[in-house]
Amino acid sequence: MNILRNFSKLSWQEKVETLSRDTSLSDELKERLRKFRHEDDTIQSSIDRISENVLSSFYLPYSIAPNFLINGQVYHVPMVTEESSVVAAASKGAKLWAERGGFQAEIVNTLKVGHVHLKSSAPFAMLSEFFETSRNAIVGEMSPLTEKMERRGGGIRRIHLVDTSAKIEHYYQIRFEVDTCDAMGANFINSLLETYALKFKEKASTWPKFDQGGHDIQIVMAILSNYTPECLVKAKISCPIEELRFDPTLTEHEYCEKFNFAVKIANITPDRAVTHNKGIFNGIDAVILATGNDFRSVEACGHAYACRKGSYQALTTVFVENREFHYELEIPLALGTIGGLTRNHPLVQISMELLRNPSAKELMAIVASVGLSQNFSAVNSLITSGIQKGHMKLHIRNIFEQLQVGKEEQEILLAHFKEKTVSYHEVRTTLGLIQNLQKTG
Repeated sequence: MNILRNFSKLSWQEKVETLSRDTSLSDELKERLRKFRHEDDTIQSSIDRISENVLSSFYLPYSIAPNFLINGQVYHVPMVTEESSVVAAASKGAKLWAERGGFQAEIVNTLKVGHVHLKSSAPFAMLSEFFETSRNAIVGEMSPLTEKMERRGGGIRRIHLVDTSAKIEHYYQIRFEVDTCDAMGANFINSLLETYALKFKEKASTWPKFDQGGHDIQIVMAILSNYTPECLVKAKISCPIEELRFDPTLTEHEYCEKFNFAVKIANITPDRAVTHNKGIFNGIDAVILATGNDFRSVEACGHAYACRKGSYQALTTVFVENREFHYELEIPLALGTIGGLTRNHPLVQISMELLRNPSAKELMAIVASVGLSQNFSAVNSLITSGIQKGHMKLHIRNIFEQLQVGKEEQEILLAHFKEKTVSYHEVRTTLGLIQNLQKTG
């Protein structure tokens, strides 16, 4: 392969032809790229503007998990995922808990964080004195940046200097805690940080005590943090233990004990905790994609939060009190409902309409509830019928696609595997038997 120069400046056709020469991309695959571009040029142009060097559109199913009863309101939640079992499990959990009082979600806080990272030869006491004397003046000079956010009820909530020199010599942080209301706020926070850093360094250059001591300040970088442990939501489900008869071989007490033990396992071993939390993010990521938010930052933050006690643990807790089963998810979710893709992506606009144009706090509640529903359904399956039975029943459609099974044969296979365990090998073997019978009459 060759180094491609000025690739971004080429037209779509030129990009495809360039790649074709360099990678032997066949005419059939080039045509597939063209077909998956949107037939409406206006829509495709809007998609092209979202990213860089766009060749086509990569389609994922856009689904609905209906009947989520959250804080007394019913939501039909859009989900974008390639895995049918994720939507099925979320929907099953939503229906089950709607019959048991639904999900209760509480927003603990919505603060987001950013830092100015700096080096200085000045001792912390001197740096702290300068920080305290200059902070209010700098914030006042930044009012053109903050006034719109403040009118919405947000803005800077706290700025403080952190001594991190014990970890790296001469290293300090200026930590910002910011409320961005319904915006995710990444660009807003980064603009605040960079502006503050510039003004901080300018004022420091004329402060007499720094000059007299021969001290300097070097701004290393100014950037938001995707770890937002104070942008926190709690989602809960509960019901009398008598309503947990999902397995005829288990009494309600045995079911609760088994469920509790499964969660305990996730709290003592990262091997299980990662998969346990991945089940939560199966649901969360799908809603975040559908609503145009950043699933990468949410996942990174969530996994970091799972380590807050010194080891990687489950993000959920379970307990029984007064014969009442309680299952809770506590997770940081830095989300937005205005700006970014919420304005630019046509299907994201539909998602917001389907959710009745939620605020960022309402979206946090919805997303956390879907994550909890997804996880409950997974743990419930694991401790009763096992995960593969339901998963492979849904996966059988993908097997049909791979084996190019005809409609008539699909109906026979679906009936055959209604009460049997599904696997690719068993489907292929049974299909062969059916086809042989059809040939012999």
